[in-house]
Amino acid sequence: MSISNISQVLLRNIEVLSATTPLFINLMEDGFITRYLHDYPNANITCYNTNFIDYLAINNKYENQIKTLFSSEYKNEIKHDLVVINFPKSKDELAFTLAMIAPYLLNNAKIILVGEKKGGVQSAPKLTQHFLTSCQKIDAARHCLLFGGIHETKEGESDAFIIEDWYKNYEVNISGITLIIAALPGVFSQKKLDVGTALLLDNLPKYMQGKVLDFGCGAGVISCLIGKKFTNTDLSLLDVSALAIASAKRTLMLNGLTGNVFASDSLSNVNESYQHIVSNPPFHQGTQTSYQATEDFLRGIKKHLTATKQQKSDITIVANSFLQYLPIMQQHIGKTNTIARKQGFNIYYHKKG
Repeated sequence: MSISNISQVLLRNIEVLSATTPLFINLMEDGFITRYLHDYPNANITCYNTNFIDYLAINNKYENQIKTLFSSEYKNEIKHDLVVINFPKSKDELAFTLAMIAPYLLNNAKIILVGEKKGGVQSAPKLTQHFLTSCQKIDAARHCLLFGGIHETKEGESDAFIIEDWYKNYEVNISGITLIIAALPGVFSQKKLDVGTALLLDNLPKYMQGKVLDFGCGAGVISCLIGKKFTNTDLSLLDVSALAIASAKRTLMLNGLTGNVFASDSLSNVNESYQHIVSNPPFHQGTQTSYQATEDFLRGIKKHLTATKQQKSDITIVANSFLQYLPIMQQHIGKTNTIARKQGFNIYYHKKG
């Protein structure tokens, strides 16, 4: 992998990143960590990622050299004198992240925020004014900005972080069924039902029974409607985001449902076959546009679709109409129909058996 613009900016300022117990949040494995270890071999590094793909890449390469964590909530036994944060797409997620790490910071810890200009990082000083003293721009290069500030520990700030306080709940009513959706900051459709998912829910198969896989489950709204509407289903939900996984688990619980919710890099952890597969597949990883995980899913999902003489199986996908998913489905899954169109979204449907 070529080194990202964000990592290049960090490396331009490697002397600013001197630390004893640094914490790197949502950085990629692209060479930056190797260089950091070279320059600061005695540093006790922790890498915390909410993206499963990035976590796996870092863990697989540096398993015996640094501590790696993948979870919806940061916890550690040590406190940090430096934190480097890859600026998130969601401003609410930044506030969530800062509150979450506060109990694990040494007094006067240095906080570095880095991100692409188009991702909103220029707002870092304003967004962190309650948390940092003198957040200043350090560098601008490669279409990225680097900001830094100092965090002074305030009285009571070391109190435990309560993740439950950060869920946003809202109700949706679909076909007479009311659902409570819970989502953490940064999770897709955190505050309301999006157009694509709503269209998918209006075009689910008329009858569903057996195992269901919800690929890219987000906060879990698709699976919850299926579980409420079709009680003879066994729900499995996967996502690449630890924040989405935690949200989906909470959404299931709030609606009196159960399901197997797990992390996966596309189909890496999918080991079963299903009667029904549904998805509003993601095409963003953080602030980056990425179609690879969904395209890998569409190319490989057929072997996980099971049909019997008694029951046919199907795949239902919603996607932005500009995404070229239909040809991939036609080639790798079989005959696929476009069964609905609305506001720039298409529903693609394949039936097996």
